[in-house]
Amino acid sequence: MPASDSFKPEVLQLFDKYVHGLMDRRAFLTQCAQYTAGAAGAVATLAALTPNFARAQQVKPDDARLKTEWVEIASPSGYGKIKAYVVRPLKSEGKLPVVLVVHENRGLNPHIEDIARRLTLDNFIAIAPDALTTLGGYPGDEDKARALFGQLDQAKTREDFVAAAHYAETVAGGNGALGVVGFCYGGGIANLLATKLPRLKAAVPFYGSPPPLDQVANIKADLLIHMGGNDQRINEAWPAYEAALKAANIHYEAFVYAGAEHGFNNDTTPRFNPDAAKLAWSRTRALFNRTLRS
Repeated sequence: MPASDSFKPEVLQLFDKYVHGLMDRRAFLTQCAQYTAGAAGAVATLAALTPNFARAQQVKPDDARLKTEWVEIASPSGYGKIKAYVVRPLKSEGKLPVVLVVHENRGLNPHIEDIARRLTLDNFIAIAPDALTTLGGYPGDEDKARALFGQLDQAKTREDFVAAAHYAETVAGGNGALGVVGFCYGGGIANLLATKLPRLKAAVPFYGSPPPLDQVANIKADLLIHMGGNDQRINEAWPAYEAALKAANIHYEAFVYAGAEHGFNNDTTPRFNPDAAKLAWSRTRALFNRTLRS
């Protein structure tokens, strides 16, 4: 897999817009062709930037150390129900802390399921909801998933994640301590849940949008915020968010990883930055261990 520095910054910026629904495939290919010596190069570039789930998978779905199941969670204020992938260590002593794992803007794809399994091997219960439940779930194709995601009523979807978090707080085998980690769209949900869940212990948004700033004072969780140094779209919102956190005396840590792109933790794409991802994940694990096991 080529590294992100194999692509021109302009191409990565176009891809970010494409991934987040700010341009369609045709517009991406047309504009990308300006930097790739034509249409064929643009098509090849898009293929290279598209996630490769199988190659990056770290923990197999049938790993003998894990117990996995799908649950259906009632969400009366949202779409009525949301399905979630629940992963537990097969063998553990005592009750375990629980982490809600929130996906990007494509629903619960194989990469985020793998993230949940990775967390579980660190002796957590991981619960990964799928916002696309109401539309049939993740469709197995990233372009189709993005298209479906744009059809969601985000007010209802946010309530689905609140319902999933309440389920996670009292899930069987949990110790009552809940953390949340989210990526991109899920980072924004992690920020939002921190304003809505007074019992949330820790929230870790990876390159996520801030919550409504007038709600920041409601945050009780420890915040650990990860941002890519080259992620202009997300980073533009950080000064105002940081000012609100400081004004409300909220405990937080924020790290900007120099040279890292938006999506730097996602090891299924060339935007993956191994050094930044390793450091960010070690900090994430340390926070969850400190706040959720006491």
